Amino acid sequence: APGTLMSGQLMVLKTNVPSITSMKDTLIATSAVASTLGAEALSKSPGTRSKAIAMLRAELMKAQTRLLKIEEAKNDEEKDAPASNLKLDVLVDILNKKTPLLINAQRHQDLASALRLQEEFGFNLILDGAAEAYLLLDEIKAAGVPVIVHPTMGRPFGDLENMTFTLAAQLHKAGILFAFQSGYETYVPKTRVVHFEAAMAAAYGLPQEVALAACTIQPAKILGLEKKIGSLAKGKHADLALFDGDPLEMTTHTTGVIIDGKVVSSKVK
Repeated sequence: APGTLMSGQLMVLKTNVPSITSMKDTLIATSAVASTLGAEALSKSPGTRSKAIAMLRAELMKAQTRLLKIEEAKNDEEKDAPASNLKLDVLVDILNKKTPLLINAQRHQDLASALRLQEEFGFNLILDGAAEAYLLLDEIKAAGVPVIVHPTMGRPFGDLENMTFTLAAQLHKAGILFAFQSGYETYVPKTRVVHFEAAMAAAYGLPQEVALAACTIQPAKILGLEKKIGSLAKGKHADLALFDGDPLEMTTHTTGVIIDGKVVSSKVK
């Protein structure tokens, strides 16, 4: 479930389908496994920050042991491969760097814990949310970890009380790959519009072209899909959003959408 210590697998979908049952046909990739640290996860289980990290580390160690047994079975015909274990096999893919681990964390102590786990186990990490990432810019840069920025137009309370509109600009200045995400907070509808987030970041020091890239090619790079989506180039998917003005202006409207070269909005002329 979302917001729990281990939330499940994530995937990339295109939404130009007539029904949910046909969504499987638009699957691009299984993009990551999601985990949550901080207040949201603590309110459910395990209850403390230290216990959360201990539990997550214990699961990764189980997967590490399983990976060792799998490798031993490959190299020794007399040894049997371990029995199927769907949960641990997902974590084995993380340790094999086939799938990144996306950790949602806001406060600097949770971000630091995520970085320590990544250093210990060597997996590909994506930091999600990262409201206080400006306190760990050097560490994040050194680890080569990308960041998905939490909507800054949400309410600044709890783990988000120290978030700042300048985070994206600071990440860019530090040379850290990042992208914007939309939100889901019903109290603040504008959190659901990702280019509004890009516009706010541009107003607080982020170059406009970088703000647009953080909605297009940069998230594609974070997901490892930059050869398929994220920009217009020969051989890539023909996915476009059309506007009647500057996409970063609040008065601009979306006039149409093209997915895989096909018009999927009646407003496109």
